[in-house]
Amino acid sequence: MQLVIVFLLSALLPLSLSHRQDPLGWLYAPRAQGYFLGTLQADAAAADCPDECDCPPSFPVAMYCDGRGLTAMPNIPSRIKYLYLQDNAITAIPDSALSNATNLVWLMINDNQLTSEAIDTKVFLKLGSLERLYLQHNNLSSIPVNLPRSLRDLRINHNMIEKVTPADLEGMDNLTIFYLHDNAITDIGSSLKALKSLTLLDISGNRLTKVPEGLPEHLHQLYLESNSIESLPEGFLGGFNQLEYIRMAHNQLTDKGIPPSTFNVSGLVELDLSFNKLERIPSVSSTLQHLYLQANKIKEFTLGSFCGLMDITNFSKLQTLRLDGNEISREDIPTESALCLRQASTIEV
Repeated sequence: MQLVIVFLLSALLPLSLSHRQDPLGWLYAPRAQGYFLGTLQADAAAADCPDECDCPPSFPVAMYCDGRGLTAMPNIPSRIKYLYLQDNAITAIPDSALSNATNLVWLMINDNQLTSEAIDTKVFLKLGSLERLYLQHNNLSSIPVNLPRSLRDLRINHNMIEKVTPADLEGMDNLTIFYLHDNAITDIGSSLKALKSLTLLDISGNRLTKVPEGLPEHLHQLYLESNSIESLPEGFLGGFNQLEYIRMAHNQLTDKGIPPSTFNVSGLVELDLSFNKLERIPSVSSTLQHLYLQANKIKEFTLGSFCGLMDITNFSKLQTLRLDGNEISREDIPTESALCLRQASTIEV
């Protein structure tokens, strides 16, 4: 009788396991379903994976070499589309390093020790499908030459780049995200004008003294904070039709440096002018939702900056207003502001 009970329990065991997660299920499930041969084939395909990297059979087009202490580029199989090399100590990319990796779509080689001189001028020429290139946190002094025109996302922030030229970005019609922040850029000129598809541009944390010329008209987010910009050009926002977010905190802006009605344009959602030298609240659009003006030198609360007319249908859509760290107090806010700023959930003075 005991033998029969043991047999019945062993027969029921796979059924009970099938109703919950089995951490060892991957060992026997493929065999039970006739897929074991496919797993062996995947393992065979991964045989060309370098010992210092991982090439998971479940994702055979990816190669993970991140955080392995590498000082040189590993051998890259031609099947690889997604290559992760971040958090190493790689110092150079010779021409031969990517000659076999012509199918790359993503290349993450950020947080290494690359210098511009150590990246071969021809290394990117054959990467006609590359969409994402992450080079942030290296030691680059310039943007690498001959970057693929297929790029959509280029991140080259936290380097030592001082200048951007038109030749660096020529033909990049597909680029939509461009991170250049935290470099040493003093001049961009009109280099960005050719980026017809660009929607996000971050050039904060540089050494700019003026807004770059010819910014792409389809920008959705523009980040210029932590530079040394003192003034804005006439009609600064006139050429944009999709811009919603502008951040210009930690600059040297004064009232004199901002032409009248510069920010009184529809479409803006967020405007950050904190940590500047403004003495008055600039005029903004009634559709603006978030305005940050903390840590300036503002001396009065000008309600006309938000509302030209005030009635049942005309009022500001502002939800957040930061005025703390200025030279006004809550007593300086006129009582009529309750009608003008009726949607504001946060007003800090």
